[in-house]
Amino acid sequence: MALDTEKIIADLKEASILELNDLVKAIEEEFGVSAAAPVAGAGAAGADGAAEKDSFDVELTDAGSAKVKVIKAVKDITGLGLKDAKGLVDGAPSVIKEGVAKDEAEELKAKLEEVGAKVTLK
Repeated sequence: MALDTEKIIADLKEASILELNDLVKAIEEEFGVSAAAPVAGAGAAGADGAAEKDSFDVELTDAGSAKVKVIKAVKDITGLGLKDAKGLVDGAPSVIKEGVAKDEAEELKAKLEEVGAKVTLK
C-alpha cells in the first residue's frame, strides 16, 4: 500500500485544530513517540549557540508576597485587562511576554522583580 502524500497533506489542511490534536495524540499512543521531541532538540541547540540567542521569553515563576503589585506590573507590561493579568499571575509559572530582545527582557525582569516577583528568562 503506497501512501498518497499529497492527499494526506490536503486532508491535514482541511482538518480543525481539535482533529489535528486528536491525530497527534493517536500517533503518540500508537507508535510510542512524543511530539515534544523537537523541544529537546531546541534545548540542545541552545546549549551550543547560547551566545547567539537574540529573543527571550519572560516567565513569571512566582508572584511573591506583593501579589497585587505584581498583577499591576503584569497589566502594564502586557496591556491586558486586570482579570487577564490576574489570571497570568495566579497561574504562575506563566510566560508574560514572548520573543523579546535581550535588553527589553532584562528591563521587564527588573520591573517585575522590583515589585517582588521571581522571573526567569528563557
